[in-house]
Amino acid sequence: MGNGIHHSDVGGYTTLHGMKRTKELMMRWIDFCAFTPMMRSHEGNRPGDNHQFDTDDETLFHLGRMSRVFASMKPYLKAAIAENTEAGIPVMRPLFMHYEQDETAYDIQFQYLLGRDVIVAPVYNKEETEWKLYLPEDDWVHAWSGQAFKGGWVTVDAPLGEPPVFYRKSSEYADLFAALPQVAKA
Repeated sequence: MGNGIHHSDVGGYTTLHGMKRTKELMMRWIDFCAFTPMMRSHEGNRPGDNHQFDTDDETLFHLGRMSRVFASMKPYLKAAIAENTEAGIPVMRPLFMHYEQDETAYDIQFQYLLGRDVIVAPVYNKEETEWKLYLPEDDWVHAWSGQAFKGGWVTVDAPLGEPPVFYRKSSEYADLFAALPQVAKA
């Protein structure tokens, strides 16, 4: 869309027609928002109808864990935001922005590049524990397992708290990304 800086309220805002935010949805939304330029929650327009970040200890712990992950990304996010300010390049980008020759990258709608070096593929189906996603040809590292990939369609484990996130091995921030599993356990 060309928005320079975009975010989504953790958990969303509007509840209509009997829809209710479940615990799993809230936790997946937290996972997603930890890999955006801004992470903030919202109780929604019908807070009593929805699972909240502080409804139980497990969700509150999960928010704390993923908030640490988000905070640890600050140097990288600041650089991506500076690039947006200076060159107008959005922080959250379609894959084809950096992989123009990759025809498949133009069809990918439910994953994105966060800056130049991170691919995020949010889990949006309930009760999923694995996730299939596309990686453009490059040297990618799965943020949680450290497993290396060259590109193409891959399937990875995607438990709560380990959203499908990959970083470019050649990134100047590779050490920061490699530390994410330890940050999440702190």
